[in-house]
Amino acid sequence: QVQLVESGGGLVQPGGSLRLSCAASGFAFSSYAMSWYRQAPGKERELVAAIPSTDGSTNYADSVKGRFTISRDNAKNMVYLQMNSLKPEDTAVYYCKAVRSIATKQYAYWGQGTQVTVSS
Repeated sequence: QVQLVESGGGLVQPGGSLRLSCAASGFAFSSYAMSWYRQAPGKERELVAAIPSTDGSTNYADSVKGRFTISRDNAKNMVYLQMNSLKPEDTAVYYCKAVRSIATKQYAYWGQGTQVTVSS
């Protein structure tokens, strides 16, 4: 049974930090690229950060570059999103996604999301 379980969300003041975690199980985690998405009320889900399955460069949305850092621990089947200098516009539900392409088929799994609220 595939599971992606996010945690670490909450209420934080502007300028604060949070670290989101995503625990993966039920699939070959180290073979999947991992990413974080977010969706604010009334807006489309957007890519925040991505990290490949093997060594390679990470990618970030322009809006979070220099503030957020994505990382993974393949030994623990975990992916993280360190969020610093948080702004009110970072308020959203944050989702973890796993994706892998084999030949012409893509396998993708989503977590249930964790709420991040940045407010004074």
